[in-house]
Amino acid sequence: MAMIFTRKSLKLLNYRLKCLRLSCPGGKRGVQSSSNGEAPSVEVNFSNGRNMTFSSGRLARFANGTAVCQMGDTAVMVTAVAKTKPNPGQGFMPLVVDYRLKNAASGRIPMNFMRRELGPSEKEILSARLIDRSLRPLFHKDYRTETQLVCNMLAMDAVHSPDVLAINAASMALSLSDIPWNGPIGAVRVGLCDGEVLINPTRRELQTSQLDLVVSATKQNLVVMLEGKGNVVLQQDLLKAIKQGTREAQFIIHEIERLQKAYGRQKREVEVAAEVDPELGKAVRSMCEMRLREIFQDSTHDKMSRDNAVNEVRSNVIDKVWSSFPDTEPSLITEQFNQTSRTIFRELIFERGLRCDGRDYDQLRNISCQVDMYKPLHGSALFQRGQTQVFCTVSLDSQESAMKLDSLAALDSGGLKAKNFMLHYEFPPYATGEVGRIGPVGRRELGHGALAERSLLPTLPNDYPFTVRLTSEVLESNGSSSMASVCGGSLALMDAGVPVSAPAAGVAIGLVTKFENDDTKHLQDYRILTDILGIEDYMGDMDMKVAGTRKGFTAIQADLKIPGIPLKVVMESLQKATDAKAKILDIMSEAIREPRKYRKESWPVSETLTVEPQQRAQLIGPSGLHMKRIYLETGTSLTAVDETHFNVFAPSQAAMDEAKELIEGYMVKERVPDLEFGGIYTAKITELRDTGVMVILYPSMPPALLHNSQLDQRKIAHPSALNLEVGQEIQVKYFGRDPVSGFMRLSRKVLQGPALGIPRSLNKSAGESGT
Repeated sequence: MAMIFTRKSLKLLNYRLKCLRLSCPGGKRGVQSSSNGEAPSVEVNFSNGRNMTFSSGRLARFANGTAVCQMGDTAVMVTAVAKTKPNPGQGFMPLVVDYRLKNAASGRIPMNFMRRELGPSEKEILSARLIDRSLRPLFHKDYRTETQLVCNMLAMDAVHSPDVLAINAASMALSLSDIPWNGPIGAVRVGLCDGEVLINPTRRELQTSQLDLVVSATKQNLVVMLEGKGNVVLQQDLLKAIKQGTREAQFIIHEIERLQKAYGRQKREVEVAAEVDPELGKAVRSMCEMRLREIFQDSTHDKMSRDNAVNEVRSNVIDKVWSSFPDTEPSLITEQFNQTSRTIFRELIFERGLRCDGRDYDQLRNISCQVDMYKPLHGSALFQRGQTQVFCTVSLDSQESAMKLDSLAALDSGGLKAKNFMLHYEFPPYATGEVGRIGPVGRRELGHGALAERSLLPTLPNDYPFTVRLTSEVLESNGSSSMASVCGGSLALMDAGVPVSAPAAGVAIGLVTKFENDDTKHLQDYRILTDILGIEDYMGDMDMKVAGTRKGFTAIQADLKIPGIPLKVVMESLQKATDAKAKILDIMSEAIREPRKYRKESWPVSETLTVEPQQRAQLIGPSGLHMKRIYLETGTSLTAVDETHFNVFAPSQAAMDEAKELIEGYMVKERVPDLEFGGIYTAKITELRDTGVMVILYPSMPPALLHNSQLDQRKIAHPSALNLEVGQEIQVKYFGRDPVSGFMRLSRKVLQGPALGIPRSLNKSAGESGT
């Protein structure tokens, strides 16, 4: 029987087919729900009994992939969206990660003028970099489509940190999407308390933990990213934490893979660049191989001369090859040259056993250190390692200069409301011989500065009375400027007399790998490089930055360009870093071995001043006039600690001496008579108020209030009802001072009636009578 379709029935059929495609795993939009209509979800159970829940399909269904990761009452949603086609001429993988902490997620209102979230904070930028570095190595090398990951905080409690949840949610969102990504990965936070490893510790547990480490790993226990800080953690404890974190991440990977098989979408085909003519590749290699090998084996080259030599070869090769292949785009020839240059550079490392500057794999560059550069500086140091040069300065200021943290930043830092140690890293364009614009601090500078700050913070004392600002300005850069900032910063802190527990140093470890048939899953051979150059970082596969004291580690950061490395390589790299760190500390000790003991003239001074409650008004002055004058004339600031103590901060000892003279001038007065409890004295009225009269018992006394209730036996509303006037003398009885406020307690009404004693006068004009 023939079927006749009308136009209306055809539209209805097309609509139903479209809906069917949307609900199938291979549809145009991702599978976000199961066959029974419920959102798919899984629960990951860790070895310590804690759980992490993943779900998808209920929220943000227009995205290519969406996932919600929840632990406790903290929930993070991550969406993954990619354009359909790459941008023409795109030479890199344009991945954008947006991570924002929202006050609404924790039941708070932003306390800025607009009462809404403004630009990204330092913590948000660092967390976005953490997610980016965990995911980027697993994208296909030819993938050039613009991709965006948005991390949306749905709810935040004061127990679990959302950054690790965001990494796992991003892993699941990319796995379920059609975006070509070779995941999934799993990420866990690892703590260390009393020698025991804690998996995904709470914020309270982190406050007592020696280690705060984030481990991102993929299948087969391959490590993808490491980021952590520690309170001088021993090497064996750090290795144990990395191993345990990698194993625990496998639970997350297994559950995401189960969801991906059931609900994941079919991955897109990666648009690989057109196959290059084999003759073109042979022509490029034949023209440049000998010259590049000569350049990369010449240890007399420095950074600039080597780059200039390679650029000269590149220009020459492009011109000659283009004349032989006129139909080929110059950009393709350039790309072919870059690939050939990278291949030759890596081959030489395996063939010669030496690096391009003539060093062996474990050798450090020449290091020189200098401290106490300029007299006005509280502390300064110049650290030179090869062609990396960093100038560090230390500024000491009062505790009032500490950086105040907002509510969300304080919540993430474990309740810390102010930060009294700051390291600011600067990387001007002249550090690499370039012309550039100097503007706001970039994401890279924030990341490098935060790493150096984490490296030095555990060596500082907790009860240091000053706020410390350490600036690190990179003057020359040829690899590992952040670790040079750690070395130079430690020297500058000791030069400033900061009582650090031990000197700290840092080093960058590189890696060059060789895989079987270019299969990144089967590692054939590798070489670990100590103290890498900039070109070795660019041509290599790993940049692991390790910092710490001679005893243990304080910070670690490992970034990879390949989709994971075995634990064996990580362990060997940490051992190489430990050996190099000890050598660097030996060289640094030749410049300065311990914090400076003798004072510099430029050092600030901090003292505690004790003031009786009744003397506070004399010190502060009317509307704080005395304190303002002390600050303007001497630069000395006074900060109230409690009711009887002030913290006095002066920029130098001379300023402190001058401020003390002013303080003594404000506080000096005639000898205060010893007032007898219950004694009757002659008081002089200095002011009439609605609440009573202000009186003095002796000339230099601050006026004290005699309240209306103590003026007369009768109830009065104003002192004028008793015909009292300014300058009039009256008799009062003294009942000591209030134990809380320190004010005098006086009464006139108790003297009304029979005589209770002989009145006494404390005025000098009255002679010695009545004393």
